[in-house]
Amino acid sequence: MEALKEFLEFELISIGENKIRVYTLMTILLIFLITKLILWLIRKALFVKRKFKKLDKGSAYALFQIIRYVIWVITIGLILETIGVKVTVLIAGSAALLVGIGLGLQQTFNDIISGIILLSEQSIKIDDVLEIDGDVIRIQSIGIRTSKGLNTDDISVIIPNSLITTNKVINWSHQTKKTRFRIDVGVAYGSDVDLVIKILEESAFEHPDISDRELTEARLVNFGNSSLDFQVLFFSKNIFRINKVKSDIRRIINQKFTTNKIAIPFPQMDLHLKSNYTELLKKNN
Repeated sequence: MEALKEFLEFELISIGENKIRVYTLMTILLIFLITKLILWLIRKALFVKRKFKKLDKGSAYALFQIIRYVIWVITIGLILETIGVKVTVLIAGSAALLVGIGLGLQQTFNDIISGIILLSEQSIKIDDVLEIDGDVIRIQSIGIRTSKGLNTDDISVIIPNSLITTNKVINWSHQTKKTRFRIDVGVAYGSDVDLVIKILEESAFEHPDISDRELTEARLVNFGNSSLDFQVLFFSKNIFRINKVKSDIRRIINQKFTTNKIAIPFPQMDLHLKSNYTELLKKNN
């Protein structure tokens, strides 16, 4: 027993009045293991709550992230106290240094505060499809400083959290699982308007990702300079791959237009020569 006590009291490092002994390291290891166990139990509890109380994935993830950061801050404080570092004295003594660091890392702190806002407010959740700066991105994780997403080219994108909270962001998944999209197309003047509308609606609904035929609608929206301008509107749940869906529908429309001899015009320009200019050209020749 005496040997065990001597082993635990064995001094490893001495820094001023602070001495790190074997039992200090064992205490730190114990605090770390208890922290990991608590986080594991919380994660399991949130999973069960999500299963039986229908807590969605994004809400469970956000709640766990906030709890995880708080617990790790407390754990780091306990470890410092175990080593012999007084946390309150350390914070008070380094106040001026923290101000300087804060000014130098202003953008980083902005991202961190934005991350806390995202996790607590839950306006953005895991698996949400966002449009940021013209890119469509599916959110995979929300961190304390940055968020990670996947764009339509399956490329991983790291997004600073402040970019989401301070800029205009379209959340395609915010209100409903299906969203209305549109395709614009122009046909030559003289085409059968009713036939064009019928073809557009049928072409959209033929795609397997389009639902609610009664909500699929084609419209004559304008008399353009060289075409009758139409628009077909449809609902789809495939928000993330909607560009592929639109491409498929355009192919179907083009095939049906070719079969029914409906022409898609291209811009043309007519050149008119004034008579006096024509005579001048003849004289010079």
